[in-house]
Amino acid sequence: MPIVNPEKLVALQQNAQDIRNICILAHVMPLIATNGIISPKLAGKIRYLDSRPDEQTRGITMESSAISLFFSMLRRNAPDATPEQKEYLINLIDSPGHIDFSSEVSTASRLCDGAVVLVDAVEGVCSQTVTVLRQTLITELKMTPAEAYTHLSKLLEQVNAVLGSFFQGERMEEDLNWRERVDERIAAAAAKEQERSENDGSTSVDTEAINEFQEKDDEDIYFAPEKNNVIFSSAIDGWAFTVRQFASLYEKKLGIKRTAMEKVLWGDFYLDPKTKKVLGPKHLKGRNLKPLFVQLVLEQVWAVYAATTGGDKGKGDPAMTEKITKSLNITLPPHITRSRDPRAILTTLFSAWLPLSTALLVSVIESLPSPPAAQEARLPALIDASPGASHVDAKIREAMINFKTSKEEPVVAYVSKMVSIPESELPENKRRGGALSPEEALEMGRRKRAEIARQKALEGASESVDGISDALGAPEPQKVTVTALYLLMGRGLEPLTSVPAGVVFGIGGLEGHILKSGTLCSQLEGSVNLAGVNMGSQPIVRVALEPAWPGDLDKMIRGLKLLVQSDPCAEYEQFASGEHVLLTAGELHLERCLTDLRERFAGCDIQAGEPIVPYRETIVRAEDMKPPANKELGRGTVVLSSTSKQITIRLRVRPLPVEVTEFLGKNAGAIKRLYSDRQAEEKSKKSGDDVTQESTEQEEVDELLSGEKVMSLAEFKTELQKTFEGVKGQKDIWASAVDQITAFGPRRTGPNLLIDSTADGILGKFLREDTTADVEQSAAQTQTLHARSFSDKISYAFQLATAQGPLFGRLTGEVIKTVQQAIKQGFLDWSPRLMLAMYSCEIQASTEVLGRVYDVLTRRRGHILSESLKEGTPFFTIVSLLPVALSFGFSDEIRKRTSGAASPQLIFQGYEILDEDPFWTPFTEDDLEDLGELADKENVAKKYMDGVRRRKGLRVEGEKLVRDAEKQKTLKR
Repeated sequence: MPIVNPEKLVALQQNAQDIRNICILAHVMPLIATNGIISPKLAGKIRYLDSRPDEQTRGITMESSAISLFFSMLRRNAPDATPEQKEYLINLIDSPGHIDFSSEVSTASRLCDGAVVLVDAVEGVCSQTVTVLRQTLITELKMTPAEAYTHLSKLLEQVNAVLGSFFQGERMEEDLNWRERVDERIAAAAAKEQERSENDGSTSVDTEAINEFQEKDDEDIYFAPEKNNVIFSSAIDGWAFTVRQFASLYEKKLGIKRTAMEKVLWGDFYLDPKTKKVLGPKHLKGRNLKPLFVQLVLEQVWAVYAATTGGDKGKGDPAMTEKITKSLNITLPPHITRSRDPRAILTTLFSAWLPLSTALLVSVIESLPSPPAAQEARLPALIDASPGASHVDAKIREAMINFKTSKEEPVVAYVSKMVSIPESELPENKRRGGALSPEEALEMGRRKRAEIARQKALEGASESVDGISDALGAPEPQKVTVTALYLLMGRGLEPLTSVPAGVVFGIGGLEGHILKSGTLCSQLEGSVNLAGVNMGSQPIVRVALEPAWPGDLDKMIRGLKLLVQSDPCAEYEQFASGEHVLLTAGELHLERCLTDLRERFAGCDIQAGEPIVPYRETIVRAEDMKPPANKELGRGTVVLSSTSKQITIRLRVRPLPVEVTEFLGKNAGAIKRLYSDRQAEEKSKKSGDDVTQESTEQEEVDELLSGEKVMSLAEFKTELQKTFEGVKGQKDIWASAVDQITAFGPRRTGPNLLIDSTADGILGKFLREDTTADVEQSAAQTQTLHARSFSDKISYAFQLATAQGPLFGRLTGEVIKTVQQAIKQGFLDWSPRLMLAMYSCEIQASTEVLGRVYDVLTRRRGHILSESLKEGTPFFTIVSLLPVALSFGFSDEIRKRTSGAASPQLIFQGYEILDEDPFWTPFTEDDLEDLGELADKENVAKKYMDGVRRRKGLRVEGEKLVRDAEKQKTLKR
């Protein structure tokens, strides 16, 4: 197979109508073999796009990679026209299938105009696509053609059911938005009529002018073989076909037009053997006929397996194989026909009859849109959903949607992902034709020095704008200079001088300007920002890092910054304690990040600590709680004096209703905005300078960049009051809570409230419309010692107490320490609970290994949520919850115990309360009689708590350095 010249691919980039940008979750080697990049014999075996050593070892894809493919086919411009040779450019992005790398899929799908979805014919609709087929319908499950047809029909129904649920959810959301717009128009019309009625005394609201809700047609979103958007294939054996291919094959034999044959080849249609006519289910008249798809398609495929590998019999038939090749007008090479390997004969015959690459690429070209058509359909919704959509210049919007490519139009490019490539592998740094001559070496040195100098000068200049991107550390646009353009060819790059619109390509010169994704635009005013991507999974697993040699600390920090830039999901934090912490999506993602950090980015030995799992602390009303510390004051009420006995504080700790906690968590942005406004207002009144306007403008910019509408103070108070009033059984307790709120915590935005219920309101009111009274009283009391003098310290102690609860936290000292200690005592007067980070775990397993899967889940304290048998298969789907703290090594253990027959998919679900008091000790007579004073039973919550305290270097209750001093050996000396 001849290798396609890169110049040919560059020439094809000029015709946007013949370009297809696609992503695929499958094994793509047969496609690469058609371009001569690898040998056809290695198609389906070698993992060309998996260039990392760990990808080759594990057999899975960890990083998305792109490659440009050439495809040529005969195509008619009209039904009666003569077929003409047409050439196409396929920009293919291979994405990972493992759930830990779902962020890679998100970045890849944002670049593509269409996708090829692979559904395992055995496992059906799974949470993720499995990279290797474990069984096949013919050789392992040993289905007959009729059984396989029934199985495939049900499989398509499952896929379409998922698509139908997506459509229904989108339809309900659009209906809600339409109703809100109708209500707004009716209210506006009523207001206008009210003004008119004051003049002439008549009122009428015209509701007929409001447009009705437009229902969308969902016919085109479903998969149906008769529409040729379904490909039946075997990646292992290298064959694939669509209904259209067999319709063309039987067009002459049956005398039925291909277009008509496509509509009846799939579904409940049958062939009358006598009249050779196609019958519907109503005309069977009790006859037991096979569906057309079984008789004309599947039986032919089964016949090839029977002739080559023997099918169920396990022995091939050379005479039958020769008969099939003659009927299909196929000639097998002599060395293949003499081969003793039946699979070699099978794959060669199928590759000549039903090549996988041809069926797939033809379907891609015929079913998926070109870049101009895709941009017209996709970009309006993407632009409207982007931050600052209302400020996008109409010229830029029109040029993007209508695919305008003239030189006068603005240039826009979306950066989906930053990729780290060794400098030696760049095309401009590769030596061609042996060693460089002295003149070439001098020229390269001059060119390299010139490039570095020019880059520095352009970065410092700001008079002209070459491109706009999201800045690394600031939200404002930043000028960048493009230094190189590349054609992406999997493991390699080819240099380009220019790139037309609608092409996936690589771009150099953005390091230090874009963190993970961004938008380049040649026009600053009214530019568009397409940087937002939903990554699907959030980093939950943390690990502290340190270099093995302290002198390599700068290398490690620089490597961490490069890693975060190249990985869409990884994050890097430096704690106040000096710890350098890496956040990843899961255990496998953590292993890949550490490998990249050591070998690619930092280039030094790095030591990683034990994975750090986040916990949350809360309190509940338990039935078997200990009696309150002070029965007269009530549970949670604490009266505490400072060490100098000059200050006495009385406070009460009470658990917030779940509804209020969820509301505060969802509106953290509104709380942050309100806090900034209040701080600016107080500062301006104290100093006399008007900084409120500046703060408001900055908040508006932040709101515009985030794309989220933040509630005003009045709206926030109203909604919070409604939430409190909706709490069942506690309405009277929280009746005046909204007007008494002093602070939110931790970090001033958390779901914890500091409420001032004193008669004088010594701490001030956070949600008060006017803070003049607070400022005046504060100014009047600067000369005298008053309770209000400690309001800032009390608020700060509240922030400390809510940032680190009493189960895991450290203490500091006088007013702050007293308040924090009082909050801690009030917290512990209730029944404290830990909230564990939980994974949603989905496992597919056969009946033979089901018991082993349950055994592993039980030992790791997993909770089974559901278990269902996939119809037509021997597989069970198990859905469970698994604590993140016990998930490390879980996947390896499952695979070992089941000999690779089961593999879990873990997705972060959220936090769940562990219903066990870490401080529980027996205090009733029954408990003391059964368990004794030491309570000799495992306390899981205390075990988690002690582990965190031990890691932080805090005292762990119950641990002693020396338990029996008299047993020490030193006494005998």
